[in-house]
Amino acid sequence: MNQEYFIAIVPPEPILSNITAIKTELFQNYGSKGALRSPAHITLHMPFSWDDEKEEKLISNLEAFQFNQKVEIELKNYDCFEPRVIFISTSENEQLKALQKNLVQHCKKHLQLFNQADDMRGFHPHVTVAFRDLKKPVFYKIWEVYKDKNFNAQFISRHICLMKNINDKWQVYKTFDFTREINLIF
Repeated sequence: MNQEYFIAIVPPEPILSNITAIKTELFQNYGSKGALRSPAHITLHMPFSWDDEKEEKLISNLEAFQFNQKVEIELKNYDCFEPRVIFISTSENEQLKALQKNLVQHCKKHLQLFNQADDMRGFHPHVTVAFRDLKKPVFYKIWEVYKDKNFNAQFISRHICLMKNINDKWQVYKTFDFTREINLIF
């Protein structure tokens, strides 16, 4: 049976809880609950279907993925994909772009995952706080409130997370350290 997965970076605590509080506030004040179906994350590889009987192959190939450097990430303020998505932006980050590109190439080569869109928009890292069930009039109400709000958090990532859809909610299923400590002997 096929399961749904995607690959992401999940920010550490307390950033994770702070973003969950924002998503909860958007649900309570505006009824937008779509973003509550997953923990706060930056998507690196879009959702894909995978045969759960071959899940070990998926996991072992993600364990083998290496990037060999930590990635410094800054989450800064709010932005949107009008008229349906409101998100927390990431500052321009060449390391994060390189990580995403290398991961997608790894997944194509070793897992034959070809569903990652290489469209004109390119990779636009962000953390979604409202989407999917957001109707246009509500979007504009929320955007009027959030467009000038500040958000700022920094963290260092050494991990990617395999997210799995379990009972219609995305959950961190496995976490992989993409850096490798290199022990040099002199």
